[in-house]
Amino acid sequence: MRTGELSKEQVKRTPRNESVFLTTAQRSNFSPLTALGYHAWRARSLGLLSGTTLPLEREARLFLAHAKPRPGERWLDVGTSTGFYAGVLASAECDVLAIDISPAMLRAASARVRNDAIEWGLLNVEDSGLPSESFDGITVGATLGETARPLLALAEMERLLKPGGRLWTMYVARTGGEVQTLLSHFGGATFPDRAQVAAALPACSLQTALEFGPVVFELYGKRT
Repeated sequence: MRTGELSKEQVKRTPRNESVFLTTAQRSNFSPLTALGYHAWRARSLGLLSGTTLPLEREARLFLAHAKPRPGERWLDVGTSTGFYAGVLASAECDVLAIDISPAMLRAASARVRNDAIEWGLLNVEDSGLPSESFDGITVGATLGETARPLLALAEMERLLKPGGRLWTMYVARTGGEVQTLLSHFGGATFPDRAQVAAALPACSLQTALEFGPVVFELYGKRT
């Protein structure tokens, strides 16, 4: 599934995706209106959440400086939404599989980021069915804050990484505050605990941790 308009057949939901529980936050991403406005929100959201200046351009520079994607590497972008990390990786001359559970998001992403190095796939990483040790690197952004089972998703990502591969995560860490409690209860949002994230990746070592308020970027490397 390459660049361009996606057909209804290409974005139909598969039995594998149907079997996975979806949170309220995930289900909202199926709306075409959500997909239409998501990139604009994504460009501002980390600055609002962190209380600092954190535009997409800065996020891309942080990723490139620490994860160091190399030309010809195979990367998986988990929960690609409108394709931010997929686009950054393609610009770095990587081959990219960008996956999401939302057909609307995949349509928006493939229209916004036109690059033949990107393959778009309708998959849920909690139960991907992809071959083990098949990626040099994996990126996962806001998906960790939306999936009902982030630790299961992380375990699957570890399985998919080659030895020596890198996992770049971005998420809002758990603080235990009242706002997070309300968002979890009513919106299905998840706020991972950093120690639990590390425990879910027993074959990986933490290489980089960057904190901007509650917003955390972490780079893990899979041991050889």
